[in-house]
Amino acid sequence: MKPGIHPDYHEITVIMTDGTEYTTHSCYGQPGDTLRLDVDTKSHPAWTGVQRILDTGGQVAKFNKRFAGIGTRTKG
Repeated sequence: MKPGIHPDYHEITVIMTDGTEYTTHSCYGQPGDTLRLDVDTKSHPAWTGVQRILDTGGQVAKFNKRFAGIGTRTKG
């Protein structure tokens, strides 16, 4: 291995969304840093199989309003 070209590989603490934590080695941050996960295998739909439909900010209503006239003919 060439010296000076590889990132620092050190120990960090990872905190899962449910509060459990473990120690692992990573190139993230500085030695002893904590990485808090927003998504993990216990909460993400890709692993749990539970899908939730969220309408953040009325996106569905905005879409319906914008494209409400598509497919209707008007004589002019």
